[in-house]
Amino acid sequence: MFETITSKPTTNNITIKGAMTIAILAALTGCQTLPSAEMKKPTSTVDSNPLTAAMPAVDRQGHIAYVEEQGVGTAKISTLYSIRPDGSDRQLIEQVKGYIYAPAWSADGQMLAYSKQVPREHPKIYIYDRQSKTSQLIVDSEGSNLSASFSPDGQKLLYSSTVGGNADIYERRLSDGSTKQLTTLPSTEVQPSYAADGKSFVYTSDKVRAGRPSIYRYSFATQSAALVSTGSYAASPQLSMDGQRMAYLNGRKAAIMVLATGQVTNLAETGLDEPARLSPSGQYSVYPTRTSRVDGQTGGSLVIHSLSGSTSYAISSKTGGAIRSPVWGR
Repeated sequence: MFETITSKPTTNNITIKGAMTIAILAALTGCQTLPSAEMKKPTSTVDSNPLTAAMPAVDRQGHIAYVEEQGVGTAKISTLYSIRPDGSDRQLIEQVKGYIYAPAWSADGQMLAYSKQVPREHPKIYIYDRQSKTSQLIVDSEGSNLSASFSPDGQKLLYSSTVGGNADIYERRLSDGSTKQLTTLPSTEVQPSYAADGKSFVYTSDKVRAGRPSIYRYSFATQSAALVSTGSYAASPQLSMDGQRMAYLNGRKAAIMVLATGQVTNLAETGLDEPARLSPSGQYSVYPTRTSRVDGQTGGSLVIHSLSGSTSYAISSKTGGAIRSPVWGR
């Protein structure tokens, strides 16, 4: 079901300067946004939605993976779905009693990495193959293994792990499983995400001040990282394919930054710290919202937002559950 939304994102038309405070963000991603726009009556057909019709083919034909949750505590059920941005072709990828975290597409949209945690076990990383419709266990190190990100050629995987006792970022070659630790600080480094050229990645760290995360960019050439100035609590970064924009969590807001100017567009308040994610073209974003159900429980929707306009539309959850961690691939 679709709902059209007319929204006006908050845009801070300034270049953010100065060092920013930082901190650790819990690597267990998830959470939902709180809708900041008025929802109108559902449209009768997908084709009547102007955003869907206007999308570049790379976005329109792509797939959005997301997690739908029901229940709490030991009764938690998590379901991983993929769906097209017009709301069609919703497919169940995996359902578990427990948690599924942070799905991430490969550049060609054929593989999906995600973390799964079942009762009395630590989070492990799996890769789902769309062609064979099978999942394979990839990272089973002791500790929390989270936030996987494919290299542009699909041959390597970045992820964070507490295997050494502290959350650090690792790079694994998928062909032989060889693994290299990239960060070695006593602070917490999580949520790595490759740049489209494979020369760098962005990630979250609290190395300056615990509890106040910031975003850094690691260069493979120099094997060093530099602060990405955001001016506030910031986490969960993702770079656009052209490298010009960054989606991230700006305080408690899903936000997009133009890297060259520092201009920030805040898309929505996120009551449970859920960032936006960019479409393959970089012209659209997706983020989840939280909705109240008649039975008093909390449900959710996916919001598709045009970065060049002020209108959005929502895709309802399949079972009325809470929605987390949407990511848009080819």
